Amino acid sequence: MGNAQDRPPGSGGDRTGPNQARSGTRGNAENPHSHHGSQKGLANGTPIQNSTVTREEPSSPPVEDKSYLDAPAGALPSHLARLKNEGNHLFKHGQFGDAIEKYTQAIEGVDSPEDLCILYSNRAACYLKDGNSTDCIQDCTKALELQPFSLKPLLRRAMAYESLERYQKAYVDYKTVLQLDTGVQAAHDSVHRITKMLIDQDGPDWREKLPEIPVVPLSVQQQYRDKPLSEEQIQARAARAAQEEENMSHPLSRIREARFTLLKQEGNELVKKGSFQEAMEKYTQCLTLQPNECAMYTNRYALTSKAKQDCDSALELEPSNKKAFYRRALAHKGLKDYLSASTDLQEVLQLDPNVREAEQELEMVTGLLRKSLMDGTAQVRRF
Repeated sequence: MGNAQDRPPGSGGDRTGPNQARSGTRGNAENPHSHHGSQKGLANGTPIQNSTVTREEPSSPPVEDKSYLDAPAGALPSHLARLKNEGNHLFKHGQFGDAIEKYTQAIEGVDSPEDLCILYSNRAACYLKDGNSTDCIQDCTKALELQPFSLKPLLRRAMAYESLERYQKAYVDYKTVLQLDTGVQAAHDSVHRITKMLIDQDGPDWREKLPEIPVVPLSVQQQYRDKPLSEEQIQARAARAAQEEENMSHPLSRIREARFTLLKQEGNELVKKGSFQEAMEKYTQCLTLQPNECAMYTNRYALTSKAKQDCDSALELEPSNKKAFYRRALAHKGLKDYLSASTDLQEVLQLDPNVREAEQELEMVTGLLRKSLMDGTAQVRRF
């Protein structure tokens, strides 16, 4: 026991025999002051090679890279450039409210029309992403007052107008964008979409109700053509070209294109012959193949109106002409005047209860009329 107490602390851990381990235990029990030293060579009760324990210092958090703040920003002074760059960084990371604050601070210190235009346009992009279309339109308009025919403010304002269902103004801005750059696919898609809405909203004379579309000066158009494309524009155009090539290389696409062209030609020939109802059917088939073809909507709507006028004339000459009633009903249906369509179809069935097509159309039109009344979009006949 005495030898055990005289050993240097931890020396019992150097021996591996089980007896020595028990002896070490007794020594520790008799001399509580040696407890700390005897545990030096143990980790959770297991012998370790080196009795010296090294403690790792906690690692410091990584330093955030803010080199983007010093990126070039045109002719802006350094403190304003940092605000703009920080706004750009926040926008890319979806922090639109914080980005708006940075752009606003920068706007307050800028005098250059070119830089102000960019800052207003950037802030407008934040408003648009945040769902604030009204403020987006205001900022885009300010940007365009400073730099007329600037593409990004035009495109953003068009999107904001469309989100507010101000389709005429949106159409004008999209068409102006396409004068500057015909490669903006978003503008092409939106023009197709809005055209159909304007036809439904304003009828065949929808173009006459549009605000004037400004003519972009050739010098401005040339400036945009001479500008080097951004990486984003190059990628977008490459993707569009690849998609078009893939579509055209597909056998079904070629067949569909050929079928569309044939139906369109047949429809045009029928128009020349005065067979408006048959031409309408051809144009309707065209739209099942290519729903984004605006000309087909315009052609069909014009024929619908023409067909109605012709049926009116026919019924003045022969008031019991069931064929004229039936065709006028289809024209009313095309014009979304479901109440008038229903009345004409009932006239057909009164003249001949066995016209199965009229029964089917009446059932369909009745459903459409009910839906339009519920939606509040039903047309009211004017006397």
